[in-house]
Amino acid sequence: MSLTIPQPQTALRAAAPAPTDLGTVTPIRPRRAAVQPERTTIPTSPVVAPQRNRALPEGTEARGFALYVGIDEEKAAAAGTTLAAVVEQLKALTAQLVPTAETYAAVAVAAEHSGGRDVDVVRLALQDRSAVAARKQAEKPEPEETGVVIDISRKRVTLDGEAAPLTFKEFELLQFLVLREGRTVDRSAIIEGLWSDGEDETPNERTIDVHVRRLRSKLGAFEEIVRTVRGVGYRFDRHADVAVRYASTPSPDLF
Repeated sequence: MSLTIPQPQTALRAAAPAPTDLGTVTPIRPRRAAVQPERTTIPTSPVVAPQRNRALPEGTEARGFALYVGIDEEKAAAAGTTLAAVVEQLKALTAQLVPTAETYAAVAVAAEHSGGRDVDVVRLALQDRSAVAARKQAEKPEPEETGVVIDISRKRVTLDGEAAPLTFKEFELLQFLVLREGRTVDRSAIIEGLWSDGEDETPNERTIDVHVRRLRSKLGAFEEIVRTVRGVGYRFDRHADVAVRYASTPSPDLF
């Protein structure tokens, strides 16, 4: 009598391998991911067709440019950066746009608390031609004025560059005649125009002669710009050595 032992049936699927400790597994050929250097996002400009700079004289060519940036260390720090970092960013942008370009950075140094706009200080420190020319023009002394200058806007009169010591009423009298240049103004019109009804001391026509006499004495050698028309009144005549400066807007009293 034979004994038959039944054999276990073969599984249709292979059993899953036992879990392995991943910490001990070493790949045969490890694949190393390429390490990309950290890059700061830099805005790029669209590529445009080159055009000739109209400011360039004929027969010349542009070989580069200077970008003046006005930032002091305090402003840079307030923005969370430094001047060196800003320079590096600009140089990186230039290298991205034109890889073959060469750059050179120069820092403008000024005395502490010297004032002024940062960008103007930078332009002057780096000897920008237009900035230097503008500074020289601003520092150029004004030419000495000769003759009579009647400044209506500032209410003053200068004689050969020196201020004439006119009183307020004397200047008002001169201005009244200047604004009516070439016209003879009688004494009553002067009184009506310069003295209001409410004033305590309203002059008479003889008093006007006294005011005119005092005005002429202070005009010195140019007293003849206020002429007397006998029996009528007074008139202002323009002279070659007399300059009249008005306000930026015409006076409503200008005739």
